[in-house]
Amino acid sequence: MKHAFRPPRHKIHISWLLPYLRNRRILAGLGIFLIVFASLITVQAHRNQGNQPATPVPQPANAQQVAQKQRSVKRQLHHYLKSVTADGTASVSFYNLGPVAGSPAAKSTMATKFYKSGALATSANAHTPEISASTYKLYIAAYLFHQHAAGLYTWTPAEEDGFHRMIVNSANDFSEDVVDTYGPVALDDYLASQHYYSPTFVSGEAATTTAYSLTLVLKDLATQSGPFSHAKDQQKLLSLMKQQVYRTGIPAGATAAQKGTVVADKVGFLADTNNDAAIVTLPNGERYILVIMTHGHEQTGFSGFPRMAKITTHIQKLVYDPAIVKGLSK
Repeated sequence: MKHAFRPPRHKIHISWLLPYLRNRRILAGLGIFLIVFASLITVQAHRNQGNQPATPVPQPANAQQVAQKQRSVKRQLHHYLKSVTADGTASVSFYNLGPVAGSPAAKSTMATKFYKSGALATSANAHTPEISASTYKLYIAAYLFHQHAAGLYTWTPAEEDGFHRMIVNSANDFSEDVVDTYGPVALDDYLASQHYYSPTFVSGEAATTTAYSLTLVLKDLATQSGPFSHAKDQQKLLSLMKQQVYRTGIPAGATAAQKGTVVADKVGFLADTNNDAAIVTLPNGERYILVIMTHGHEQTGFSGFPRMAKITTHIQKLVYDPAIVKGLSK
């Protein structure tokens, strides 16, 4: 039995569509429908994306968080200073000055906030009077600068030479002549007027001072204040302090903490006393004052200077760890 012929399915399908495909209105409507349908899908996709949780963007620390971190670092630093002065043979005073104007550190908003001048200042045993040794020569410089600013002192070539040797080589002849010329009382009265430790100069006794007082005089020097307001005199002293020849104390420790660190300091050594008072500038422009006064431990000559270098390295690495500002900036 023969079956009736049936055309293939696709031919039926195409023949069924042909009338519609020839109708332009239907084609246009179909196109519009497809466009609208595609638009609805796109909108829905965007909505679905919007409903996804956004990736959090790290935000810089606010004032409260910065203050909290400052307290944490200061607490760690103070604990360390207490430990190195516990036996009473050392005094340490630290003061952060803030960055040099125009330096990379000064251009960092977070670094400027965190290292705001004095924000991390702390000390241990710093108000205890100790033998100053040649650190007292910073007071001689302050007094002479005061006299010069008042028009009562003139820098002759001989006095320039004596001053140079007093700071760079820690020679005693020039400073002793100043004490003899003006007298201990006049010098001590001036120190008291500047709120530095007094009496430092007592006839027949070794000069004494405190780490805190040396910090004050260095702060005035660094900020061109008080007796150091005369710019030329201030820069002269800072330049000579950078050239002083005894550099195994704070300068060695600061360089060990970070190569390229610059130190302007005045040392003192007498019997078992080894002292160092410094203004330290890091490569990025951050600055701090550090005064370390030591005695005991059977120190002789300069044997206490490595002790001061070790303390310096620890302090600088602790306070100026780059990770601190980086962490706060996220």
